[in-house]
Amino acid sequence: METRGIFENISCIDHRYSLSEKDAFDLLSGYISEEASVRSCAKCEAALVKAHLKLRGLLTDATASELDSVASSIDPAEVYAEEEKTKHNIRALVNVMKTKVSAEIGPFIHLGATSVDILDTALSCRMRDVTQNVVLPYLKKLEGHLCDIAERECATPQVGRTHGQHAVPITFGWSIAEFVSRLGKSILRIEELSNQLKGKLAGPVGSYNGPSMIVKDPEELERTYLGFLGLEPSEYSNQLVEPEYLLRLLLEMNVAFGIIANLADDLRNLQRSEIGEVFEYFASTQVGSSTMPQKRNPWNSEHVKSLWKAMAPRVLTFYMDQISEHQRDLTNSASQRFIADYVAGFTMAVARMDSVVAGLNADKESMARNLENAGGKVKGGVLAEPAYILLGEAGVNDGHEVIRKITLEAEQTGKTFFEVLKTHTEAYAKITAQLEKLGIANPENFFEHPSNYCGLAEVKSKRLAQKYKELMKK
Repeated sequence: METRGIFENISCIDHRYSLSEKDAFDLLSGYISEEASVRSCAKCEAALVKAHLKLRGLLTDATASELDSVASSIDPAEVYAEEEKTKHNIRALVNVMKTKVSAEIGPFIHLGATSVDILDTALSCRMRDVTQNVVLPYLKKLEGHLCDIAERECATPQVGRTHGQHAVPITFGWSIAEFVSRLGKSILRIEELSNQLKGKLAGPVGSYNGPSMIVKDPEELERTYLGFLGLEPSEYSNQLVEPEYLLRLLLEMNVAFGIIANLADDLRNLQRSEIGEVFEYFASTQVGSSTMPQKRNPWNSEHVKSLWKAMAPRVLTFYMDQISEHQRDLTNSASQRFIADYVAGFTMAVARMDSVVAGLNADKESMARNLENAGGKVKGGVLAEPAYILLGEAGVNDGHEVIRKITLEAEQTGKTFFEVLKTHTEAYAKITAQLEKLGIANPENFFEHPSNYCGLAEVKSKRLAQKYKELMKK
């Protein structure tokens, strides 16, 4: 077979990203490359022969080993050459396999099957295996690093942000715990759905016409066939396995992809020059700009979002492949082949995101400085919320209005919120009394530093980190 240099390939997955994410690419290739696709179909054909022989009491270890060896060594180039004659990919595979097994076994290859009994079953095998052996390990590794940050930075004060504006204080661990929780649940769902993929051996319209000419119990033949592949039969199938099994798995991957893209966006924004609260690892030889030597761009986070932009819209095609006229049409034959591209793009984005998170550094000084100055034109204004709440607890009916006027006064005078609040002695006394009731240490100076007002951010960050660390081990 003629070897093509990777830079002659058209897909960026097969040249640029096969180099930048080489470890991920090499692992993925073992499951969703075209070679893996052809060989997984051959493995299904071998499983069908085993099923026939087993039900006849003729299956031996030697025969099973022979079939496994043939299936694992099938040359895709030979199958493709045969397809030039047959114009049919599965018939080409069958023809090639028949030349590689003993004459006694040959007649059982593809006996009672239609093409999709092989194709859909093989696709389920590949998607299960690539998900469990490649995608999930990368996801769990990323989740583990997120858990580490959430726990390590659980008490690191940071200003919260809503609508792009300063909100009340949080901790950096809390901002990461969001993604620990969201991604963690998605990982568990992906794992669950990967175990629910189905196969079939039910013939051209799913009613077991062909197999009923071979055995008395066609469903037993189907169960035996799928048992060799570690699958269960679809409850209902026409020529196709019910598409929703695979669709749900792909949709949940896209849910996880969106969560990761959201994380990438947040980390990218926190690296803005005027914020500067986190920064990606930057190698000593790395260049941020071709013309501005000082630049250190958050390009890895941007790359993750860019991959999401390229891959997420393919969900529309997954939905479109849900529809097949009557017992089957062939409109998914080309589109379904691009599932491999999607899984590859998703996994490479996960790998890249993990490299960002693993090397992520929090600039605690910048976080503290930004928090101390938070509140727009009113330094310390992010503490207006607890002041108004405490006034309400003290029985002040218009506490919100009282505090609003104090923030306006601070803005007009250029003083801090705390400085102006103290001059309103009646309101300040009531607020301080409420803080004393809550057992807050040094209540008179509570409003001096916004970092005093972080709620349960530290406690819940640590709790979520520990929870999902344990869940990822199961």
